[in-house]
Amino acid sequence: MHNHGHHHHHHTLQTENIGRTFTLAILINVIYVVVEMTVGFIYDSVGLISDAGHNLSDVASLILALTAYKLSKVNSNAKYTYGYKKTTILVSLINACALCVIVFFIFFESIEKIITPGKIQGGVISITAAVGVLINGFTAWLFVKGKKRDLNIKGAYLHMLADALVSIGVVVSGLIISYTGVYLIDGIIGIIVGIVIIVSTWDLLQKSLRLILDGVPEGINPIEIAEMIKRTAGVKDVHHVHIWAISTNENAMTAHVVLEDVSDMEKVKHRVKHLLAEHCNISHSTLEFETSQCDCAECNVLVKD
Repeated sequence: MHNHGHHHHHHTLQTENIGRTFTLAILINVIYVVVEMTVGFIYDSVGLISDAGHNLSDVASLILALTAYKLSKVNSNAKYTYGYKKTTILVSLINACALCVIVFFIFFESIEKIITPGKIQGGVISITAAVGVLINGFTAWLFVKGKKRDLNIKGAYLHMLADALVSIGVVVSGLIISYTGVYLIDGIIGIIVGIVIIVSTWDLLQKSLRLILDGVPEGINPIEIAEMIKRTAGVKDVHHVHIWAISTNENAMTAHVVLEDVSDMEKVKHRVKHLLAEHCNISHSTLEFETSQCDCAECNVLVKD
């Protein structure tokens, strides 16, 4: 019990730190959007104003991700027995879909620029794009540590990295055009950036869909876990194993465990739950205990890969 409490306290602190990171990222990007919009109006640049609008959509996605984190901390109730933890998975899926839509518009605008290349304003616009690289790059860096542990954070990270890449594309194409006069390069770099974004987003989209459909989370093998449980002292067999994600960083499992001796039930329960929590990244487990004489209709049912 002591270990479980310590783990919960650590998780709460980690979530609060992530909440502060999201808040800082939102604040920085709101300031940048205001500056970019202002510069766009002063210099009458449609490009900068539209880019500010795009960056504003990223602020919205960050706010959505932060909201999901806040909701994941809300206690469960009679209607939502796991609370609102799964909103983190839903938001990671929304972010993945939003990135796909952004790539579509990048491709559309890039092809249009290749067909009808136009002059690109230099100077202030290039400097503003360079500032965008720094802002978006720094915001993406804020999420680097958490992106491997949490799909919601990975979605925010990819959003900001995508923006940084777009800004780099604007700076690079601006420099090439100013030296060569080849306006076609702007559209070509746009397509390259779009391909990079779609490749990095595919993994997020795939994992988000898997978790929203209650698929087994990545890195967890139900066959191996069943074998580990079978090797636990006092366990004769295990079947009807189901594993799913209740949030982007918490997993749950149900299973039927056949006991060698029913009097050892409490000891076996403690051993199995400890094994799942400490070694299998499964923090919520519900176990149904049976004897070998039990005629279970679901015997030998196990989720296959």
